[in-house]
Amino acid sequence: MSYLDPVRPPAISGHVRRVERKRRVVWYAKYRAPDPTAPGGVRQVNKLLGAEWPEGGPPPPGYFDRRTAQAALEAILTDARRGHMEVVRTGVSFEQLSQEWLAWGEHERGWRPSTLGDRRSCVRLHLLPAFGRLRVEQVTTARIERWKSEYLVRTGKRRQAATLVALIHSMYERARVLYGIQRNPAADVSRIRLSYDAASFDFYSPEEVWALVRAAGDEQDAAIFLTAGFAGPRRGEICALRWRDIDFEKRAIRVETSVVAGHVGTTKGGRGRAVPMVREVAEVLARLGQRGYLLDRDDPVFPGDGGWLDGSALRRRFVLACNKAELRVLRFHDLRHTLGSNAINRASLVQVQAWMGHADSRTTMRYLHHKSLDAEADLLAGAFEVNSPSEVEQLLLNVEENEED
Repeated sequence: MSYLDPVRPPAISGHVRRVERKRRVVWYAKYRAPDPTAPGGVRQVNKLLGAEWPEGGPPPPGYFDRRTAQAALEAILTDARRGHMEVVRTGVSFEQLSQEWLAWGEHERGWRPSTLGDRRSCVRLHLLPAFGRLRVEQVTTARIERWKSEYLVRTGKRRQAATLVALIHSMYERARVLYGIQRNPAADVSRIRLSYDAASFDFYSPEEVWALVRAAGDEQDAAIFLTAGFAGPRRGEICALRWRDIDFEKRAIRVETSVVAGHVGTTKGGRGRAVPMVREVAEVLARLGQRGYLLDRDDPVFPGDGGWLDGSALRRRFVLACNKAELRVLRFHDLRHTLGSNAINRASLVQVQAWMGHADSRTTMRYLHHKSLDAEADLLAGAFEVNSPSEVEQLLLNVEENEED
């Protein structure tokens, strides 16, 4: 039988037996556990529990009578049925599972290159050092729980820890199909409480974006920073822009692809969109269009050395420009929030969602926290006009007189 074939494990059962030895009497637990490598798919286990307690009364720790031996057996069987014990011997290591899972995600699930790269890094940097040499059945709920607690104490990265546990859960869902693992050990790992304030993100004001543009190392980077802040494409989407995507006549930028690690793929949401091109962005892009090279329809608007622009190098130049402009250093991605947080004052939620390329309107709703409420404040002001101004002044005067008395 191939280790890739799903295994339906037989029922887990057993009994206790009392064995008289020369020096003492001991109790054993004998049970049968699933093992796809054994004949018939069953492995017989004969486990020594401990010595018999010869005195009356409840036995102390380490000693057994028939009642406590039976209770110990039931605990073993319960753990086995819940997957807390190695009841299946697959011969497959956690590292093998992780590589198969990554290949499955790439070729069957169609993970985007950025997603695949992030998950490979998580596996290599965090999961393999902790679990790589173990067999898949040795990674129990208790082991994951201990590792998670140690990781949180060591790093304090709650969101990262939650992501890593979620990856283990996904890997073991795959293992259930491939190797006959009875249950997912990550399913009962306690959840990490994550707090998220939708209004807490930071972004640059339009004036700060212009300061960043003035501090750019060259004309192309200046155009990139302005386009990111005033049109809102993601970094990979900026790198993938071609001249055919720039429509000066209709004052629009079409965002249809993204470049990650030199590979062209779909946008994050898998759908193209059109973004309004304001006058300032149109002017800087028109100036780039006069440079005299790489101006064909399929040429990148922002070329790199011999091909697509390197997103990591762009990030480094962005940080240098922030320092030169004496701005707080945010993520390059936060330039997108400049568009969203300012556009919400002029456009509807539906329009902003479409321009930002959000699949879920709840993602766009965070910009409502930054919307100007001037009109709403004027509208509400009339609701509190109980007294005329002269009456208000008289009330305040009476309060002052009472305080003096």
